[in-house]
Amino acid sequence: MSTFEQRIEALIIPVTDVDASRDFYVSLGWRLDVTPPGVVQLTPPGSATSVQFGAGITPAAPGSSTAYLVVEDIVTAREALVAAGAPVTDYFHRTAEGFTPGLDPERRTYSTRATFTDPDNNTWILQEITTRLPGR
Repeated sequence: MSTFEQRIEALIIPVTDVDASRDFYVSLGWRLDVTPPGVVQLTPPGSATSVQFGAGITPAAPGSSTAYLVVEDIVTAREALVAAGAPVTDYFHRTAEGFTPGLDPERRTYSTRATFTDPDNNTWILQEITTRLPGR
């Protein structure tokens, strides 16, 4: 099979209250994009991928979505999200035995995470990536 360029443009997340969700993501600094009526689309700063939601655009249950939000400095990002009112967990990091509380002691790329949820409990995994693995 030949390869061809493919991009993830937008992810649909299920929400209950479109206006509350829009306001939440705008409060995080996400750009409100121009869309057709009935669709709300927001894009995180620096991201090529957006999120969309609206009444009846997905049969998924509100709160059933989980996605990664990648940042270069998780400390700065977490502080900004908390200041904006997002319910962000404490840091945790990957070890050979699984996840453990706190920042990765060496701040290795892909290791440290925190999570937060939107008003419908859709989960965002905040992950610090400072250097991409080869081939990424």
